[in-house]
Amino acid sequence: MAANRWLKPEVYPLFASVGVAVGICGMQLVRNITTNPEVRVTKQNRTAGILENFAEGEKYSQHSLRKYVRGKQPQIMPSVNNFFSDPSN
Repeated sequence: MAANRWLKPEVYPLFASVGVAVGICGMQLVRNITTNPEVRVTKQNRTAGILENFAEGEKYSQHSLRKYVRGKQPQIMPSVNNFFSDPSN
């Protein structure tokens, strides 16, 4: 009865968007646990205290996606924006 109520074709986009959001949250959680220099999971690493490892922090914060978008314009459709905003066109 409940499956017939929730498994209609109209709610598939809702399930997809929630699934993508949960996937992004899970990916970020795994990324933080495995590569964040400030997160120490094992007991041996926790006893080390505060580490002054700037190279590892720089590597974590300047990941490949950030490097890719660094020189890009913050526009979704730059050709359309330029067409409507540039008076010479």
